[in-house]
Amino acid sequence: MARSLDYCLMVKQAGMKRKGILGGSFNPVHHGHLILARDALEAFALESVVLVPCATPPHKPATLLAPAAHRAAMLERALAGDPQLVWSRLELDRTGISYSVDTVSALCAAEPDVEWHFIIGADSLPELVTWHRIEELLAGCRCVTMQRPGMPDQATLRAAIRLPAPWPDRLLGDLFPGHLVDISSSDIRRRVAVGRSIRYLVPEPVEAYITEHHLYQNA
Repeated sequence: MARSLDYCLMVKQAGMKRKGILGGSFNPVHHGHLILARDALEAFALESVVLVPCATPPHKPATLLAPAAHRAAMLERALAGDPQLVWSRLELDRTGISYSVDTVSALCAAEPDVEWHFIIGADSLPELVTWHRIEELLAGCRCVTMQRPGMPDQATLRAAIRLPAPWPDRLLGDLFPGHLVDISSSDIRRRVAVGRSIRYLVPEPVEAYITEHHLYQNA
């Protein structure tokens, strides 16, 4: 559920450190990613959100990924000027398959005084049961989920999660409303490949970078 302004003020007065983690391939980063990060930041009174591009995603073909250097450069350009949205090379430098549980563990070790909020979309809830060491991941952070219009009722959603107690109740207790932004990286890549505009789908510096480096021409 959404956090009230009183809740946000209470958190700030208590001096708690709260940060978010938003992982993904960011292939390329687009306005949907940035709006999701901003919505979570405001809903949970976070100091910042760290966007973490993967090296090799566990559930997607790595052959579709632009090189890590390009994805990192686009993220850097997209986040310039917003001190509350930052990015990390953690998974790129680790290489190999990028498991979220390893990333959360590393961030918790680096900043043990931070309550880390792992940000996902509601469409990921039924998939969590397939994630690597998922219960360890959920125990190591607070998983917060952006709810979308047309989501199933809570009973249906709880059954779809397919994880043992207490995880369904905890996950459903940390839903937050976000802006519905129907933008996908795959659609952006397809548009680039057929010569269609991606203006307003990605930040202008990202659009310029894609054009300059001739990315996604054969997506």
